[in-house]
Amino acid sequence: MKWMLTIALILSSVIYCPAKVTAQTQQPATTKQPVQPTKDKTSPQQRTSRPVFVFPKTPTRLSPVSGRRAGMGSRDNCPTVPTALTALVPLREEQKVSKQTDKPILGIVEGLTTSEQPTFWFYVPYTNDLTASAEFILQDSAGNDIYRNAIALPPKPGIIGVSLSSNASLQVGKTYRWYLKVRCNQQQTASVPIYVEGDIQRVNLDSRVVQQLEAAVDPRQKATIYAANGIWFDSLTMLAQMRQKNFNDASVAEDWQSLLRSVNLDNIATAPLVK
Repeated sequence: MKWMLTIALILSSVIYCPAKVTAQTQQPATTKQPVQPTKDKTSPQQRTSRPVFVFPKTPTRLSPVSGRRAGMGSRDNCPTVPTALTALVPLREEQKVSKQTDKPILGIVEGLTTSEQPTFWFYVPYTNDLTASAEFILQDSAGNDIYRNAIALPPKPGIIGVSLSSNASLQVGKTYRWYLKVRCNQQQTASVPIYVEGDIQRVNLDSRVVQQLEAAVDPRQKATIYAANGIWFDSLTMLAQMRQKNFNDASVAEDWQSLLRSVNLDNIATAPLVK
């Protein structure tokens, strides 16, 4: 009997052990947790987005006088052009004075700057092969000239920049009126030129915007910040300078076009910058 009991114990252990091993090997494998996406730790100021101009809430209006962003199509013996003389400035509260194609659209033409000597930008369709002249004028709120200078017409239609000289400076909080006038009939000084006009005011930035600009390392980011806070001239000039230095950079060109299209200047968004 003892030997039968021994054999039974041996057989039971052999049967039990493989079953235990089999049970262990058939345990389901641990399911791998899906990899969580890495959170973008980049600050909002560090993300580069296309610049879009946002009209500032204040001042609501720099002056009660309407401006003129686009000049007449033809006047003063100037040739007819497909795209009129145009100031690169925001226009709001548009007032269509006529359905005729050669009549301009009047409205509030104005922009802000933080610069003491900002640069003004214009699309000029008239070229230096014409017997024409151009003049830029800047006046204070009383109508006194603080800067007046002849402007050379470009060799081909395009966008030009007009910068103030060192002896003409804008003061913070004051509104100034600017004009760009083109005369094609220089023999008749009493003739009305083709012109554009608007207002500019120099302002100080609040501390929040200053911190955003200090945190931005890319000039494109700074241009976007200026545009989002209604500082038109600074944003436009920064992008113009980048375009002049990197004229083959498609991303800079897209930023420039985004800014112009945000103020309905689609018709000159792709116009070249000329010296």
